[in-house]
Amino acid sequence: MTVAVVTGAGSGVGRAAARTLLAAGFQVALAGRREDALRETAGGSDALVVPTDVSREDSVVALFEAVVERWGRVDVLFNNAGTNVRATPIEEFSLSAWEKVVGVNLTGAFLCAREAFKVMKTHGGGRIINNGSISASMPRPHAVAYNATKHAMTGLTKTLSLEGRAYNIACGQIDIGNAATEMTARMGQGVLQANFETKPEPTFDVQHVADAVLYQAQLPLNANVQFMTVMATTMPYIGRG
Repeated sequence: MTVAVVTGAGSGVGRAAARTLLAAGFQVALAGRREDALRETAGGSDALVVPTDVSREDSVVALFEAVVERWGRVDVLFNNAGTNVRATPIEEFSLSAWEKVVGVNLTGAFLCAREAFKVMKTHGGGRIINNGSISASMPRPHAVAYNATKHAMTGLTKTLSLEGRAYNIACGQIDIGNAATEMTARMGQGVLQANFETKPEPTFDVQHVADAVLYQAQLPLNANVQFMTVMATTMPYIGRG
């Protein structure tokens, strides 16, 4: 039995990854804010549905307690939950918008990783897969909070890899560029580029990301994909900055 926790499992990348893990025989806990969306992801499976606000410590602690109560272990965490706000120049970016994005993308990722690490440490190891972004290395204009949190995710991934060595805990990161989800639907209509022109961008099937998550989740713990980039081939990434 291999137990996986997927955050942000109610839509997009999280939903695709969760369903792919379930189809591969994993026991999967689905975490996200909307219980109805999580149940839609679960379909007719026996997935564990745990409504969770990853920005709240008590909610994340309760999530992992529920998983351990159900299965006694956590083998894989897909640290996927994320959010963003509308494109806003930094001089107009409000503190409340900053705190919203940081709370989910960075604090939430830290809290989930911390709780997973605790369980994995006492059960012989495990794997944490962080959802980074192309923006973890190449920022978009007018997205200061998203860019900052995704750059910070890289630091979190490296720290978990370093501290996990002693406990057989592997940590890798998938940087995704324009997987076709609800969040990227606007790409076809045009998004702000590094030169501040607005142009449409290509997307690709989110299933390819889910397959990448499954690949990493099935690796033996003595092998790790430290960083992986999965992106639309012709998106403006190389040379974006």
